[in-house]
Amino acid sequence: MENGAVYGQTTEENPGPARGARSALAAYFFLGRLKWHRRVLKILQLVLSLLAFICEEVVAQCTLCGGLYFFEFVSCSASLLSLLILIVYCTPVYDRVDSVKVKASDFYIMLGTGCVFLVASSIFVATHDRTSAEYAATVFGFLASFMFLFDFCTMVYEKRQESHLRKPEAAPRALTQPLTS
Repeated sequence: MENGAVYGQTTEENPGPARGARSALAAYFFLGRLKWHRRVLKILQLVLSLLAFICEEVVAQCTLCGGLYFFEFVSCSASLLSLLILIVYCTPVYDRVDSVKVKASDFYIMLGTGCVFLVASSIFVATHDRTSAEYAATVFGFLASFMFLFDFCTMVYEKRQESHLRKPEAAPRALTQPLTS
């Protein structure tokens, strides 16, 4: 009797992403591309910029509204950009685009967003009407801007460490002249 007739195939080669312990959306969400400290920074950036935007939206009236509107635009943009970067790092989109370009975009987005958020928070502090919602918005704005800038500094440090590890040590130079005269 032939083995194939008695014993059938009992396992599947590839069950697919929608089956097994990790099903539906959880199968497409992967946090392992970022180190834990960068992951925490990204989540803090998202939460703090979103809190700054929400607190700013609670403000009912203003006398000098230019700072408020600029802060509103920057805090909303920062929360959307940080959400976008987090989605790119944690989904299969990262595999479909060039990882070097994603990291470069993240690098410049963190620098630009951190600086503009710091400026917007400073302008809002100078022009607000001193309500508790405005104080909360500026505190969250400054904290978020510092998280963006700290993430940028972390990336600069990691780039320097990588370039230092890649740089080969200088080869010892051969002596061409005698040591004694």
